[in-house]
Amino acid sequence: MESKSMSNEELQEWVEHISLESFGVPFKHQARFNARLSSTGGRYFMKSHHIEINPHQLAAFGRSEVEKIIKHELCHYHLHLRGMGHRHRDADFKAWLTRVEGSRHCQTLPGRLERKPRPYRYKLVCVSCGQEYLRKRKMNPQHYRCGKCGSKLRLLALDGTP
Repeated sequence: MESKSMSNEELQEWVEHISLESFGVPFKHQARFNARLSSTGGRYFMKSHHIEINPHQLAAFGRSEVEKIIKHELCHYHLHLRGMGHRHRDADFKAWLTRVEGSRHCQTLPGRLERKPRPYRYKLVCVSCGQEYLRKRKMNPQHYRCGKCGSKLRLLALDGTP
């Protein structure tokens, strides 16, 4: 059963099995894959109690890593339903995660490291003192003032044109 892909039904059975095995309590909600997740391994929905798992993690790192992600999400699930600390910063969450050997963070998917940050494209310049503020996105300078002297700002493209 070392397949790199599986259906939502197989994922549901797997999550139910892990819940009973690691937590001793059944998982009574829905687990499904969501291919749109890009920077996270999975997520837990507090209102519906459903869990979504990133299928790219399964393809890239296999079942053992995804099992740790499932345990992470099940910690959120079971702690939330019990009214205990279910957030990442809570001691209950950290203790349960350690006990069931879940992952604190998922591995970075191949290709995500290659993304470069966008360069600065705009510059705000104070009309009074000349203080410069670099920005990646265009913004309306009429809504802002200089943090140094309080004067108006002027927006320039980094090539120098207004």
